[in-house]
Amino acid sequence: MLLGAHISAAGGVPEAPPRAAAIGATAMQVFTKMANRWAERDCAEAECGSFRERLTATAVQATMAHDSYLINLASPDPVLRARSIESFTTELRRCEALGLDFLVSHPGNFMDERQSGIARNADSINEAFALAPGRTILCLETTVGSGTSLGSTFEELAAIISLVDPAFQARVGICLDTCHVYSAGYDLVGDYDGVMARLSDALGLDRLRVMHLNDSKTPFGSHRDRHELIAEGSLGAMPFRRIMNDDRLARVPKVIETPKLDDHTATDTRMLNLLRSYVEAEPSPYRDG
Repeated sequence: MLLGAHISAAGGVPEAPPRAAAIGATAMQVFTKMANRWAERDCAEAECGSFRERLTATAVQATMAHDSYLINLASPDPVLRARSIESFTTELRRCEALGLDFLVSHPGNFMDERQSGIARNADSINEAFALAPGRTILCLETTVGSGTSLGSTFEELAAIISLVDPAFQARVGICLDTCHVYSAGYDLVGDYDGVMARLSDALGLDRLRVMHLNDSKTPFGSHRDRHELIAEGSLGAMPFRRIMNDDRLARVPKVIETPKLDDHTATDTRMLNLLRSYVEAEPSPYRDG
């Protein structure tokens, strides 16, 4: 089971693996730079070596970064788009240097016209992949569907991916965030099987490479991104039970981005133990409830 959390990299990325070990994680997500600043940085070989060495001392088998929140690969503003491509390319290079498996990225905001934004997003991905070859897989994250953001439907993510150069198709997947899809109008509570069928039809389950397991502070279809502790929000326990017992998702890395409260280690440990407790002795992926 590949299960973990977004882990703080305060003090440097090599500090993250011991924190992941402290919560018993087998999957880990980090920021490789400050997510709310444009300032870029390279990963020095000593830093990368220390990270990889410390990682081997843990049970973590799946690693991922989340890119900067400032990046907008779909922007019609040529200056912002160029800056976003530069930042995104540098992020891909850091991921490759650190040996990370996945890079989770929010699709951009189209600002002007949706189809044009989809095309710009794909063109930006193609440009960045050409500049930053490697094995790290880009995972476009589902969004809540607010404003001019892209990626709130499986079909829209499929449209972006369809425009990615065939040479790079193997490097693109999606990240399904449970809070985001529920807020966007996918009823994981009332129609889990239907949501999974729509995902399969639009993208194919092989494109699902990462999951973010988050409950929601807001109601179904709210189009708001407010994460809550597992089973303490509007989703409740049931969808997470279904996910943890769905053998189609068994090898998909799952990380929580739930509130940390006063004690990050204790809260994350409690959430991961709760998720593990949902696993049945003999998983039945299509069982109701």
